[in-house]
Amino acid sequence: MIDYEPVIGMEVHAELLTESKMFCKCKVDFGGAPNSRVCPVCLGLPGSLPVANEKAVEYVVRAALALNCTISEESLFHRKNYFYPDMAKNYQISQYDFPIGSNGWIDITVDGDTRRIRIRRVHLEEDTGKLIHAGGNESLVDYNRSGLPLMEVVTEADIHSAEEAREYLVRLRAILTYLGVNDGKMEEGSLRCEPNISIRQKGTAKLGTKTELKNLNSFRAVFSGVQYETERQTNVLNEGGKVIQETRRWDDANNRTASMRVKELEQEYRYFPDPDLVALHFTTDYIERQRSILPELPDEKKTRLMEKWGLPAYDAEIITDSRAMADFFEETVEHCPDAKTVSNWIMGDLAKLLNAAGLDISDCKVKPVDFARMLTLIQEGTISGKIAKGVFDDMFETGKAPDAIVKSGGMTQISDEHEILGVIDRVLGENSEAVAKIAAGDMKPMGFLVGQIMRHTQGRANPEVVNRLLKKRVAEPAN
Repeated sequence: MIDYEPVIGMEVHAELLTESKMFCKCKVDFGGAPNSRVCPVCLGLPGSLPVANEKAVEYVVRAALALNCTISEESLFHRKNYFYPDMAKNYQISQYDFPIGSNGWIDITVDGDTRRIRIRRVHLEEDTGKLIHAGGNESLVDYNRSGLPLMEVVTEADIHSAEEAREYLVRLRAILTYLGVNDGKMEEGSLRCEPNISIRQKGTAKLGTKTELKNLNSFRAVFSGVQYETERQTNVLNEGGKVIQETRRWDDANNRTASMRVKELEQEYRYFPDPDLVALHFTTDYIERQRSILPELPDEKKTRLMEKWGLPAYDAEIITDSRAMADFFEETVEHCPDAKTVSNWIMGDLAKLLNAAGLDISDCKVKPVDFARMLTLIQEGTISGKIAKGVFDDMFETGKAPDAIVKSGGMTQISDEHEILGVIDRVLGENSEAVAKIAAGDMKPMGFLVGQIMRHTQGRANPEVVNRLLKKRVAEPAN
């Protein structure tokens, strides 16, 4: 058995957040009636002429700069020729030897080790339509997506594990969403990943035959697909077989890859410059103007949150994975500066509710100022931590302010010693056997008595006050 290692390059396609398509004025949107957002240009009808979307070009330049790329002085659009039902023109307008950006990099950290993943190219093209399999041998085509501006980010073969592949995609998605050029909604297909995977004997430099996994749309699929394909290729070679260059798909239901078609060679696409589109020219002033409007990116924000608020590296990493999450955190700590408590609640209760509801934090009904107010109510002793969880559930469901929920539900914490002593005396009277055990030196029933007191007050009694007064009360007969 030979010991092999994977060698992986990643191609990621990101739909850009423009209002119109790449080469026409058709509206960009998700869903809707099939073929309701099309025109002669995106349908490739004879005589139609494309015009490049300026905003899409700006977005790709900004993304390339954020990925540490060099911007080409001149970039060309090419025709990539192939027949497929979802390409009405029988060619795709893309870029070939003169992409907008090249020679960039992203740093990723896996198991405490930081690796640099080189970016070979960042280029601009148009998306294809969508095939809908109607059953049997019939398929339908929806061209609403055809012509959407699509950015492709291609790495060098610098990735060597499923963990690294997943982490690369996590970091890239964070950068693109921080820039506001892509919404990161992988489940809607607006960010799709295609790993190119080969294996080689450890300690050697020669690359093996690669396979491409097509259109993976989740972090889990990327991890599982790369892991499975690495194992499959290893088994093929160890059994004396040969890996063939092909395109494969990820079968999520059966947790395996399956062959789609033999991989086309580059020369089969017959790239040539599109005669209907002029070259793009980028001046130094234009490039620096785009660089000047780049926002604070995830790594920069992570460092700042650690320095300003004293967050642990782990907390800062989780919070800055999403720009919306980072913004939510920062707005909250402006009103409740206990940063560690804020991050604990965000990574714990809030993340749990969001995951259960299938929501992004940008869709959350809870306002940061209300979130901060709820945490302040805990700090002030108005509500207990246990009560706060119920209050927060209500806030998440309704979007109401915490004070209104606490007031309407009578949820304020009871800290009045006279009132709590009354409950303690009642509980002690109802549980004489437990009191006798305590008097005899067995302190185990104390927890039971505390639970009974909290039950009688519906969890509203201040636990600190309860424990202090209860210990004093049970000790009195011995004095």
